[in-house]
Amino acid sequence: MDTPAAKFPLKRWLLLGLLVLLAHLGLLQSMPLSLRPDQAAADPVMRFATRAIALPPALKPAPVRPAAALPTRPRLRQPPQAVPPPANTESAALPDAPSDSADNRDFGDAADLPAAAPAADAADAVSAGQVVAAPPEAFEPPPVPRPPRARPPAFHSAALTTSTRLLYQVHSSKFPLTLNGELLWRNLGRSYAARLSFSAFGLSRSQTSRGQISEAGLAPERFADKYRTEVAAHFNYPLGLVTFSANTPDAPLLTGAQDRLSVLIQLGALVASEPERYGPGMTLTIQTIGPRDADLWLFTFEAAETLELPGGTLQGIKLVRNPRQPYDQKVEVWLAPRLGYLPARIRITETSGESIDQQWSATESADGAD
Repeated sequence: MDTPAAKFPLKRWLLLGLLVLLAHLGLLQSMPLSLRPDQAAADPVMRFATRAIALPPALKPAPVRPAAALPTRPRLRQPPQAVPPPANTESAALPDAPSDSADNRDFGDAADLPAAAPAADAADAVSAGQVVAAPPEAFEPPPVPRPPRARPPAFHSAALTTSTRLLYQVHSSKFPLTLNGELLWRNLGRSYAARLSFSAFGLSRSQTSRGQISEAGLAPERFADKYRTEVAAHFNYPLGLVTFSANTPDAPLLTGAQDRLSVLIQLGALVASEPERYGPGMTLTIQTIGPRDADLWLFTFEAAETLELPGGTLQGIKLVRNPRQPYDQKVEVWLAPRLGYLPARIRITETSGESIDQQWSATESADGAD
């Protein structure tokens, strides 16, 4: 049976427990991260707030102000005490360097500043009396000079001699007899006709050439070689081709091409148009058309010679066409200013050693010639 003395400790313990509970509630309410009952019931899941951190914009390097050019001609070493430091190094004026180009005028002489050194450091070094060493200049080989393009030979139609007939004595190593030769040149103003013939005992051989007289010289249209039968070459300028009557392929027609007869007249006209240009050692290259083929003939000038010929003594300008291929003929021509730069002598030598030598003997009028 409970007595009043036994009930008193029970009340004391209940009172003490109530005090402890109140103390805990007060402690929980004083904490900064406490959750409210309604918030905890409505949002039991923990939420994490994220945010993007924007980095500050990258700082752009301040533009380097080009320093004034350092003296490069001549490069003098000055002692430190010779240049007193200025009060403000940024505004200190440096001596101007002589400039030869727009780059030097705009940016100074870059060879006198280290590649990695700022302009301000270079200015500080100069203001302190220090000499800034320049890096070795990059070697740039000088440009290879190109040879000047050869000027094409000059031609003046007035340099062509008037119509004339030259007579020759022809000596051949095959025969002990002397043959008769003739060169008939007809200057018709805008056109021409030429014939070179040899005859003996009623037999003859002839070469003929006819064509126009252009701004560059003779422009052959047809070349024929006749001995018993005739073979010919035709110049087709619109198509740029040379066609042959023999069964040989067409050949390309080059600028300034001549045939084997007109080339002798063309050489004389070129020399007469510009005699001071041609001297010993000079070479003229001319495409020369034969009755069956086309080839490049190279004529080399040699020293002038005094010729003792059947028709008298003449001065002759010698040109030689040396063989370039097997079976090529060696052609020697002497152009005589006294004969209007027509050939005074022509000597042709075969690879076998046989030769034919044509020497001037007389000059006649070409009037009435066919």
